[in-house]
Amino acid sequence: MTKSQHLDADRAKKYLQEHFKNAGDIEQREMRNENEYVLLIYLKSICDPVVVNENLVDRFYELKSLDLYEQFIRSFPSSLVPQDEEELLRNMLKGCVAIFIRNHVLLFDALLVNAGGIQPPSTENVIQGPDDSFTENIEVNLNLIRHRYQTANLKTEFMTVGSLSQTRVIIMYDASKVEDAVLKELRKRLSEIKQEIVQSASEIEKHTMHPRLRLYPTLMLTERPDRTVLNISQGKIAVLVDSTGYAIVLPAIFNDFFTSMDDKIQLPPVGWFMKTIRYIALFITVLMPSLYVAFTSYNPEILKMQVTLLIAGSRATVPYPSFFEVLFMLLAMEFLTEASVRLPKAIGQTATTVGGLILGTAATEAGLVSNIMIILVSAVAITNFVIPFNMMSSGIRVSKYVFIGLATFFGLVGIVLGMVAMIMYLTSLRSFGKPYLKMFAVEWRKKGDQRSG
Repeated sequence: MTKSQHLDADRAKKYLQEHFKNAGDIEQREMRNENEYVLLIYLKSICDPVVVNENLVDRFYELKSLDLYEQFIRSFPSSLVPQDEEELLRNMLKGCVAIFIRNHVLLFDALLVNAGGIQPPSTENVIQGPDDSFTENIEVNLNLIRHRYQTANLKTEFMTVGSLSQTRVIIMYDASKVEDAVLKELRKRLSEIKQEIVQSASEIEKHTMHPRLRLYPTLMLTERPDRTVLNISQGKIAVLVDSTGYAIVLPAIFNDFFTSMDDKIQLPPVGWFMKTIRYIALFITVLMPSLYVAFTSYNPEILKMQVTLLIAGSRATVPYPSFFEVLFMLLAMEFLTEASVRLPKAIGQTATTVGGLILGTAATEAGLVSNIMIILVSAVAITNFVIPFNMMSSGIRVSKYVFIGLATFFGLVGIVLGMVAMIMYLTSLRSFGKPYLKMFAVEWRKKGDQRSG
């Protein structure tokens, strides 16, 4: 290729400045040596700084002329001469450094691949799909997202929160899909955080959401880069926090917390079936204990005679009311769950398994609880952990005690009123102005709202 065919440097610079506007991870390095001048432009989140310094910066000052420097760069097999602005932009998003020499542009491959220190997800496991998770290094997390979302519309804004900790925060969004009102509100809430120490994404979630006293999460915390990229592509905003392995995704609706990344990989009927299973598990874990109390203490006539006699026979030796029996076993299960989290990993699983078996067997043989109660508690514990997100799972764990209280005082009528109140409460919640109970929303833009409406 002759020099006349080279891409014009001034026009390419303006093109890059326009497309990388508001991209906080764009780096420009000017190098001057007497009358010679070279400009480097690259994304520092996906380019290796060691490669850039050793092969581009150091060599500029070691070689005697720009001609030798240009020959040195062209000697690498991975160096390119872009034909137009689109090719230049596309290769920069793949980890190339744009080198402006005189009046033309060269590309040098300096892709940074973070392979070490990345662990599999610990709380959002999938059967198929990517097996990496965020780390406690914010630059590594930004690199993981940039590798998956190679477009100049992906913008990054850097902020700090915490007057003492000075924790770095990165706001990431697709400028072509994000809602400006949501982005403006997020900036406002982050700037209003008055905490001295901010060390985790959960703290930011707690201090930015309104109302603060709520039972269910209205922001999604995820440790999976693929989930974060998927939500950014839907017009949502991701917030990366330094020193924590989780990203905040917003706005978030109720249905988002029952979606697993496996749903996108499976065949559509299988994905729908799995999501239906999770909603069935939701109703079982919330309502089954309270229904047991209502049927045994208030409304046994609703069940078939054989089932009623079976429950009555099972509870023949139990010396106290059914609500006390339910609370006793559910609290015992909560203790075991907490113990499994706090105990050392080497003995935690064994201790809680043995403790649960001994507790259930001994309580049944002593006549303190019925056999049916053991089955019910096991079903409630299993279905509670079917929910993919721990924050939502914890809120559901608390909800079932509210329904048990209503069933204890009002029977089935209390459960029905509780369901109505729960739906009204969920309907009243908002996530950055978006309705929390808007089910199966794919995108937040007006087009998506009109289609769903």
